[in-house]
Amino acid sequence: MSQSTAESAAETADRASVVVVDYGLGNLRSVTRGLERAGAGVEITDDPDTFADADGIVLPGVGAFKEGMDNAGPYREPLAAAADRGQPIFGICLGMQMLLGSSEEAAHAGEGDVEGLNFVPGTNVRFGDDVKVPHMGWNELTVENDHPIAAGVDGEYAYFVHSYYAVPDDADAIVATSDYGDRFPAIVANESGTVFGTQFHPEKSGETGLRILRNFVDLCVND
Repeated sequence: MSQSTAESAAETADRASVVVVDYGLGNLRSVTRGLERAGAGVEITDDPDTFADADGIVLPGVGAFKEGMDNAGPYREPLAAAADRGQPIFGICLGMQMLLGSSEEAAHAGEGDVEGLNFVPGTNVRFGDDVKVPHMGWNELTVENDHPIAAGVDGEYAYFVHSYYAVPDDADAIVATSDYGDRFPAIVANESGTVFGTQFHPEKSGETGLRILRNFVDLCVND
């Protein structure tokens, strides 16, 4: 490594302290590696007492909405407190869907109503029968509303794996969309802009995903 490269790496290392919430359903190692590449110091934790001292919180997730919300039960109040403090909270894939108030998924599976975190009011709905489910692959992002998390990614491609997608009550909550039969939200955010999520996996989305993660680190630093 050249001296200039080493100096650049030293300047960007650990620019923000980020906690990745381990509630049993996250792709934790890949997310952690991506965040570290983006310049964050990362702690994987199942202890909500660590949230308050972090610059940002990441809620990853793969799997079903009900299982996600059941596992995340002990973190509801600490996450709500973090949102009230204005700490950046970043939901990824299922983690993004959990930011909403509800999902058709539990009812579709015969599990009844399940309450989401409701940081972004709305629900998650299943793709129609006219497309193959789950939606899996690379799709183009179209930025609809300005938000720092989406800086520099309009027209770029990201990697998706999902059967349900968010439908916020307020269209202004839709930061970016993508297309799979119909247009659907790819990035959403709450009214204050401090709680947001991506339906796609930034840790699997190459340079586009790394840009998203760097944007997140910048938000954590500048918050």
